[in-house]
Amino acid sequence: MQMALLNIITEKDPTLRKKSRPVTEITDRILTLLDDMAETMRDAEGVGLAAVQVGVLRRVVVIETEPGELIELINPVIVKKSGKQRTYEGCLSLPGKCGITERPMDVTVEALDRRGNRIIINGSGLLAKAFCHEIDHLDGILYSDVAEHMLTDEEIRKMNEE
Repeated sequence: MQMALLNIITEKDPTLRKKSRPVTEITDRILTLLDDMAETMRDAEGVGLAAVQVGVLRRVVVIETEPGELIELINPVIVKKSGKQRTYEGCLSLPGKCGITERPMDVTVEALDRRGNRIIINGSGLLAKAFCHEIDHLDGILYSDVAEHMLTDEEIRKMNEE
């Protein structure tokens, strides 16, 4: 099967601010989208990608915080969150930028998998942050909207040196 690298849109594109529509039927087009999004995310060295980031306004997300452990979510909803973590956060749609966010430490997500089965996934730490970040995208929210502080170029340079 041939996969395609998709174009990741950046914050200047107003599409990122739109609310994505639920997937009502899992078609070949949705399955191809999942495959292409995973390929695109890995190529860009990201840990998550929402369909809106490739210009498709559908509630579809791929996440891979551990190599080889791809999570595909269709119509994901956060059903439970607890704890807190303050960490650095970045985004493939905001290249070269970084901010400090406070996210839940533990998150439970309910979604459909590529076969239309209802799945429930628990995530902690980085995975919990990725769930929140990608699901925010589906509602037109960028992490920079919720960041306590966006790092300056100088702060990013220092962080990368450490």
